[in-house]
Amino acid sequence: MNALDGVLRGGRHVMSVRVYYEDTDFSGIVYHASYLRFMERGRTNHLRLLGADHRALFEEVEQETPGFAFVVRSMHLDFKRPARMDDVLDVVTWPVAVKGASITLAQEVRRGGEVLVKAEVRVAFISEGRAKPIPKSLRLLMRADLES
Repeated sequence: MNALDGVLRGGRHVMSVRVYYEDTDFSGIVYHASYLRFMERGRTNHLRLLGADHRALFEEVEQETPGFAFVVRSMHLDFKRPARMDDVLDVVTWPVAVKGASITLAQEVRRGGEVLVKAEVRVAFISEGRAKPIPKSLRLLMRADLES
């Protein structure tokens, strides 16, 4: 872990990103698809800080569920305010709901105390092209095994 991974604070993952020229459109405002990349990094680093050594974790799950993958099933976005080049943004991620084969996460992209983008992301666990229950080791790691 290092500062690039962000921090866990009060049940939420917080990761800072700086907006670069490549993240913006011709007017200097963050291009909408750039927020998707920022949020993907937030979800990945959230797992990392929960203790997921991605290679080891994926090798373990691959043995239990061959051909598995996480896929974004749905994403609902609300763009509230623009960000601009050189802004420093915080990507905040936290779990909302867990079902057998999916987990729903809430995410916000903030500048200071101001929410710029809100998202609800549903990620499904699939194997061999079909939804499958998330393996228990992975649910425990993600603190998603709420029933036990």
